[in-house]
Amino acid sequence: MIVLFLLNSIQSNAQLLDQDLPVVSGSSPIIAARIRAQASTNIVFILVDDLGWSDLGCYGNRFIETPAIDQLAASGMRFTAAYTASVCTPSRGMILSGQYNARTGLYKVPFKGNDRPWARVVPPEPYGDLPVNAEPLGVLLSKGGYESMIVGKVHVPDSFSAGMNGKSNPEKAEVALGKQLHTKVVQFAEANPGKQVGPITRQAIEFIASNRDKSFFCYVGHHIPHIPLEARAELIKKYEAKWKQQPGKIHPHYAAMCEVMDESVSLILKVLDDLELRDKTMVVFFSDNGGVNRCFYDAKGEQVTDMIPLRGEKGGIYEGGIRVPMIVRWPGKVKPSSVCNTPVVSVDFLPTFTGIAGINLPKEQITDGVSLVPLMTGKGELKRREIFTYFPDYHHDFPGVAVRQGDYKLIKASEDGHLELYNLADDLGEERNLATRMPEKAEELNRILMDWMERVGAKSATPNPEYDSQKEHLLDPGAEEVRRRYLPKPLPE
Repeated sequence: MIVLFLLNSIQSNAQLLDQDLPVVSGSSPIIAARIRAQASTNIVFILVDDLGWSDLGCYGNRFIETPAIDQLAASGMRFTAAYTASVCTPSRGMILSGQYNARTGLYKVPFKGNDRPWARVVPPEPYGDLPVNAEPLGVLLSKGGYESMIVGKVHVPDSFSAGMNGKSNPEKAEVALGKQLHTKVVQFAEANPGKQVGPITRQAIEFIASNRDKSFFCYVGHHIPHIPLEARAELIKKYEAKWKQQPGKIHPHYAAMCEVMDESVSLILKVLDDLELRDKTMVVFFSDNGGVNRCFYDAKGEQVTDMIPLRGEKGGIYEGGIRVPMIVRWPGKVKPSSVCNTPVVSVDFLPTFTGIAGINLPKEQITDGVSLVPLMTGKGELKRREIFTYFPDYHHDFPGVAVRQGDYKLIKASEDGHLELYNLADDLGEERNLATRMPEKAEELNRILMDWMERVGAKSATPNPEYDSQKEHLLDPGAEEVRRRYLPKPLPE
């Protein structure tokens, strides 16, 4: 009788999943979660570091070679308007909490102090270290019967990554992979120690192979292509030669890093194929923020990459800092070679992943995102009207906040409160400020933005009593030393 009940339960839950309906609540018994998990979709979430919106072949790049990621896009959905925070820690916090960084207070790198002591304003101190009335993604997935693990870069307080400490068994993984594939994985790890891309890839694959008979969530947190620029010697030589024939604004060492990143994705996808997990695994590729044009705000150092046609870069709230590549492959659900132009944001991942896992969020859970399943499956649209950006700090640009509603985006600068209004439909590069020509629209969006900041408890930058107009563009000595260590290598002559 018990066996018959279990079989009937698994079959019933599988039918519910086909209808995209949640079937397990956050407080369900463990046995129910395990039964449901056997019929669930696995999720591999590949998060890269500082990859620009236009740095992939499938987004129009003609210098950097990314065949595996391009093929991932060809077999899934490419998002053209995916947003996140402008630097790494708040972006990762938004993914894991489903909450805007303005709500959690995790809006900047926690260990980064105010490196602009003479600037016009003083950024607020980070004012939170845990999600607000919410369980993080890892805890929710664990309650749903998932084995979940972060491999690689975490860069958030423990409260955000809780529940992501799944188990991996290298010996079991070696058996599952087989000698030939396991050898390939080991060789890749040994050949690519820079930025730990090889070891991180191996750890992720061993986790996947160890849990092939369970439902799993594998978060692959890469450190690339973040500066400093490191890659295998032969790839650097390849792109230096290519750059001499095709000079441009992309540093050849950066391009080499991106190709290593693509090789890592290729190997992970091959493992899913060989372990016959492709058809029951969603793969998501995402960048934690925009790319870097030059090192830090004053454009010192060699060119790294270029977000053209977007304006700006990492550490700023123009599109180049917050709009990132996003690709989703979900066999049987997402149409191959599809493109989604609807704006989405990284707080959407938590409700999307928990919904796919069949997990109902606790009633008290505060969530700023919405499930993207309707967009992915082509079965509906999102009801959300606005997407917000909060970064009242100096990094690669001026501090400020922003809101996007439809095609319009409003920026409010923290230093002097000036407004910039852009119609992204016909001005993707944010070149024509419409604030004075469309004052009513600018004021409407400003009210929405200010109401949102009050609603989520966002703190603002304040006037700096130490402001010095002669020194406002200078970094403090400690930050200056950090910058020297991170400056990109000179371009080949």
